[in-house]
Parts: sequence; C-alpha cells; structure tokens
Amino acid sequence: MVCSEKCKEFLTDLLPIPAERFKTVGDNETIALGDKTLQFIVAPWVHWPETILTYLKEDRILFPCDLFGSHLATSDLYACCGEKLYQSAKRYYAEIMMPFRSLIRKHLEKLEGYEIKLIAPSHGPIYSNPKFIIDAYTDWTSDSVKNEVVIAYVSMHGSTEAMVNHLVEALMEKGIEVKPFHLVKSDIGELAMALVDAATLVVATPTVLAGAHPAAVYATYLANAIRPKTRIATVIGSYGWGGKTVEQLKGMLTGVNVELLEPVIAKGYPKADDLKKLDALAEAIAQKHKSINAK
Repeated sequence: MVCSEKCKEFLTDLLPIPAERFKTVGDNETIALGDKTLQFIVAPWVHWPETILTYLKEDRILFPCDLFGSHLATSDLYACCGEKLYQSAKRYYAEIMMPFRSLIRKHLEKLEGYEIKLIAPSHGPIYSNPKFIIDAYTDWTSDSVKNEVVIAYVSMHGSTEAMVNHLVEALMEKGIEVKPFHLVKSDIGELAMALVDAATLVVATPTVLAGAHPAAVYATYLANAIRPKTRIATVIGSYGWGGKTVEQLKGMLTGVNVELLEPVIAKGYPKADDLKKLDALAEAIAQKHKSINAK
C-alpha cells in the first residue's frame, strides 16, 4: 500500500496491517509502473490529515482523493457539466470541504503547474472538463462574497417570523438577495450551500428556557463548524420575560471571522419601534456589503 507517512501512522492505528506492508512517499515523489508514472501531491486536510493527490503523468489524469467530489450517483462515467452537477459538487464542498477552505486554496495553487486532462475523484463522476470544477473551487475558496443574506430562522408563535418577513422586505428593497431558511422545514445541506457565498448570516429565534430555540442553536453550531467566508452576522428574535439568547449565539460563533452587528430583540410581538430597528439593521447590512464589495 502506497501512502504518506501520516497515512501510515493513521492506518496502522486502525487496521491490523503490518507497518512493512506500507510504502511511504513524499510530496512530488514518483513511482514507475512500467510505461506509466504516478506522481504524488501531498495535500493534508483535504479533508483528512493524510490526504494525497495522485497524478498519472502519461495520461494527464488527476486522482484527487476526496477533493472535487460531488454528492451525485449516476450511471454516467463522465460528468455532464450542467447545473445539477454544479449544485451536487457545491453541496459536497459546503458540507465536507468548506472548513478547510484556506488550505484547499493553497493546494489549488500547486495544481496550476500540472496539465490535467481528466479529474477522477473518489466521489461522483469523472470530469472530462477539469476547468469546470477547478474554476468552481477557485471561486468557492476565494475571499469574495456575494450581495446575499442568509436568514436561518425558527418561530413558535409568529413573533420572530413577523420580524423575519419585515427584514426580508427591507433587504430586498435595497437590492440584496435574501435566502430565508425555516429551520424546522428546510434541508440543512441547502443552508450550508447558501453559506458558501453569502456575505451575511442572520439567525432569528424566539427565546426558549432563557436561550435560543434548539433549531437555531444547531444552525449556529453548523455555521461555526463549516467556517464559511461570511463576513457579517447578527441575531434577531423575540422573548417573553428574559434570557441570554444573544450572548449564547454570539458565543457559538468563535470559529468564523465575522463582524457582529447590533441584534434586534423584541419583547413579544414586534412593535413599531422594533420594525424601525429592523429597517436600520437592513441599512447597516447594505452599507457593510458596499464596504466589503459584495456583488
């Protein structure tokens, strides 16, 4: 078995395979297989610490392990570079690869020196047009964000939902694309996909037992875990008699580099003053998007 030294350590811990059965290789090392040559590109944390990409030099085929994969099962051997494939690959990136965005970007730079005819990932079909998926990853792993707001919300008695609806309208009036996700009904994977590009995340929740609703807690945990390039975040919602919802959710976003805007928390159903604060929040978001050149 051919692998990196890190992979050898990992597998010998998990599997009853003697260490002498492994051949370890380093970055850019090659192995000749008669008339074929394998070149190895060490790419740690994509998405495992021991990941290696393999390049078949004579045929210009890249075997990238999990990199460039897609959540797509099909009888077609080769990928058809359409919207379905793009969305499947984006979901795979969002759910699995996004936490390693900065590292993947560096590995993409290493691949610029290779002439690649085919990309055959471990998951999903083969790319006969490598530029399609490489360009997508270049975009997803960049620091540029879109003029989009993701609102992850849950409402128990309608108060928080009324605030969400008002904020959606206020943002749309300012030319911002809004992607609301009702956390009780939405596919959480689609929420992750939306966070790939969005400049802003808004978590909207009622207060339950002095804290955020469990669905909002999970969505915030997810956002922190997958580490999107989202630049701005805030919390809106309602409460009955008190609690620490804002402090709880802010404390869960330590893994993302976001600027936290002033929350809007209403007591009970939102009143006129609360709606004015939501209008001010929409304006603040719009100005922030302009300042970071979100397009």
